[in-house]
Amino acid sequence: MDLGLDGKVVWITGASGGIGRALALAFAEEGARLVLSGHSNADALEEWSGEALQAEHTLLAPADVRRPEELEAVCTRALERFGRLDVCAANAGIWPAGDELLDELPLERLRDTLDTNLLGALFTARSFFAALRRTGPRADGHGAALTFTGSTAGQFGERGHVDYAAAKSALVGAARTLKNEIVLLDPFARVNVVQPGWTVTHMARPALQEPGTVERVTRTMALRQLARAKDIARTVLFLSSPLAARHVTGEVVTVAGGMEGRTLWGEEGFELAEVLRRLETD
Repeated sequence: MDLGLDGKVVWITGASGGIGRALALAFAEEGARLVLSGHSNADALEEWSGEALQAEHTLLAPADVRRPEELEAVCTRALERFGRLDVCAANAGIWPAGDELLDELPLERLRDTLDTNLLGALFTARSFFAALRRTGPRADGHGAALTFTGSTAGQFGERGHVDYAAAKSALVGAARTLKNEIVLLDPFARVNVVQPGWTVTHMARPALQEPGTVERVTRTMALRQLARAKDIARTVLFLSSPLAARHVTGEVVTVAGGMEGRTLWGEEGFELAEVLRRLETD
């Protein structure tokens, strides 16, 4: 199926993480030009991209999403290299380890989580919008697309992680507002949210490897399995497509195996060995 992404210029933040790399590979397979931004693992991203991606179609542009001026510089470099930006996957985020009740939550962690996951996403969107204003819409009518990476924590909450849940839930309101603003820059542009549940990534791996975690989290899913990073990437591909998702905007697409805010399964019928195998191979 032609998704209309061949030759489109795609900006991915958080590109050094598991979902970010899966996004880069998925868009590259569709023939997109890539602008990849990482921060804490920028060196690893450079090494990986040199092995996995075509250099002539890839611009590495490290940036800290908490700093708007760095994001603006990324967009300037992207326009100089590729002429425009068509798609943005605002994917950068952190999940602080350790459960903390609100009254005991260190203020430094609270601010850092909100700065990265919420303000960082909004700063990214702001820079993307500014780039669209500079270039205007495409002549072929293929609208721009912005997709935020949210989380099921924003839908169901997550005890001990109110900072993360609050930031991710706010992205829903942001998307449903920005869908009405982006069309003033590009009449066919769209804004959506992809909402992963528990996904096998480097960020989640330490928590998933704690005894009992996988059994516990999958008991709330109809599909009793963990997501892979490429499951999330394929959903973002769809939402970014000016053909397949041309009339989809302001939506939240949850990729979490049918997760609910209640227990669906007991201990019977659970193949822990299969889940752990995926932890090692995906």
